[in-house]
Amino acid sequence: MKNDLRERREREGKSQADLAAAVDVTRQSINAIERGRYDPSLELAFKLARHYNCTIEDIFEPSLDD
Repeated sequence: MKNDLRERREREGKSQADLAAAVDVTRQSINAIERGRYDPSLELAFKLARHYNCTIEDIFEPSLDD
């Protein structure tokens, strides 16, 4: 699944650790999501969307080729 989490986080001027603390996960989780190695749970996707005041679809784009 593609996402623009890194771009959003960097525009905000936050580190991965800052974002992780804001949504109550580890920095490693944020890193894995940003690199496309981990798809977040629905709960985490909602937390991220709420944090950025947007929809889940604004952050994440499913890979429909799979």
